[in-house]
Amino acid sequence: MEYTNKYNMTKEQNIFLAKRNLVDSIWKSANLEGITVTYPETQAILDGGNANGLKMDEIVTINNLKHAWYFILENEDVPNNFNILREINKIVGANLIINCGDLRTTPVTIGGTDWKPPFPIESQIKEELEELLKIENKTERAITIMLWGMRRQMFIDGNKRTSMLFANKIMIENGCGIITIPVKKQQDFFTKLLNFYETNEMEDLKKWVYDNCIDGIDF
Repeated sequence: MEYTNKYNMTKEQNIFLAKRNLVDSIWKSANLEGITVTYPETQAILDGGNANGLKMDEIVTINNLKHAWYFILENEDVPNNFNILREINKIVGANLIINCGDLRTTPVTIGGTDWKPPFPIESQIKEELEELLKIENKTERAITIMLWGMRRQMFIDGNKRTSMLFANKIMIENGCGIITIPVKKQQDFFTKLLNFYETNEMEDLKKWVYDNCIDGIDF
């Protein structure tokens, strides 16, 4: 499939969109992490409040997502590289994840599959990322890097959050919109993601994300 940019905004327009949709994006990301939180509860937490029934770690996760979004919006001109990935993981994992921002040195398992990701090697990660950043179409570049990061499992935790935020940094600075997984379609996403984990065949999931998960405005 030949990918084109669904949206062609200026960077400033895309930043405006991202800020306007911030609560929505964080609400969807929280649910993707298994946190059963409503949109109004997400808004209340981001405003400094609480939500009944949520654990403290879940509230911290939501606030960390806010800080990570601020980070990518304030650093849209900073070159995309391994250091940015690490910084995003530090932010999403703050007060939650041991050694956040560092490549993992322990094995991890993934629920729903027997597949186990190999240990990350920094030189390989940097080389692979450098190649992916050369993908010509910006939307395809962002989606591909997002899915690569999710499967690579380079950090001990927070890989989905980190990869999606990094992808959105690419989307925003190129005026291509925002990637979010709609709550009602997250089960479909996980089914396709598990298949991608096991087969390393990305195209079906990449096309699904392109068709279902990009928001934008035709200004």
